[in-house]
Amino acid sequence: MNTSELPLPLLNGVKPSYLNLPHDARFLGRPLLAFLCERFAFVGEADWRRRLNSGFVVNRQGEPLSEHTPFTPGETIYYYRETSGEEAPIPFAEHILHIDDHLIVVDKPHFLPVTPSGRFLRETLLTRLRLRDDLQHLKVADISPLHRLDKDTAGVILLSHNPASRGAYQNLFQGRLIRKVYEALAPTRTDLVYPVTVKSRLVRGEAFYLTREIAGEANAQTQIELLENRGDTSLYRLQPLTGKKHQLRVHMMSLGMPLLNDALYPTVQAAGSEDYGKPLKLLARSIAFHDPVSGQWREFFSRQNL
Repeated sequence: MNTSELPLPLLNGVKPSYLNLPHDARFLGRPLLAFLCERFAFVGEADWRRRLNSGFVVNRQGEPLSEHTPFTPGETIYYYRETSGEEAPIPFAEHILHIDDHLIVVDKPHFLPVTPSGRFLRETLLTRLRLRDDLQHLKVADISPLHRLDKDTAGVILLSHNPASRGAYQNLFQGRLIRKVYEALAPTRTDLVYPVTVKSRLVRGEAFYLTREIAGEANAQTQIELLENRGDTSLYRLQPLTGKKHQLRVHMMSLGMPLLNDALYPTVQAAGSEDYGKPLKLLARSIAFHDPVSGQWREFFSRQNL
């Protein structure tokens, strides 16, 4: 569905979420409330009653739903996500590197998530961009990231604001026609012959937010170069030839060189325990590609350093 067809508008820079109701015979003849309480048990019945009666949960026609609305298989409902408690500001700013008729190129700071998820709703790159005064000449609801960049990773990220050309840029990523270069700080290993190429099979870890290596045909590949020996730690250039989640972090750890200040690998730290004085030492230094619209070779560089 196009942004202009959404039955709810942007709210403080955040698009409404949507849910397609399944064909589940258990809920036929029962209120929608019963399904939502089971599907999102962590929200709680009292909160769902409040939200359903607020006028901000609607069907695809934009008609408000209530706690008495019947469950209708195949219907789509729209609502605004909520976070528990007040969101603390993330004290780092994004910087726009480039804007044209199709793209926004941003230098993202450490700690800032790209899209709303989990405990982050307004303190995300996407929401911030939609609220920026200098972007209000655009149709800000159409701003959408073209690729992933972990919240802990800083650096260059591409976003589309033109639905007509978005597919052409997405095809670059799907076809592996984008050259991405990262820099990282990690323990020094001088016994390796650089550049080192790591190939392995990466799958989702036991916890959904982790990635792990298993035996099997490789589906992830990273090239690693030593840029500068700084004693116990060194600066490395990392070039992912595939785009698996946490690929660089896991591949560096597999060499006994976990990235400095990594809150997930090798040891998971509690969510919400971020130390803003110790950012993950991983930077998306540059991104380069042949532009599918203009045909020009384009390359963008982060202004940050590790």
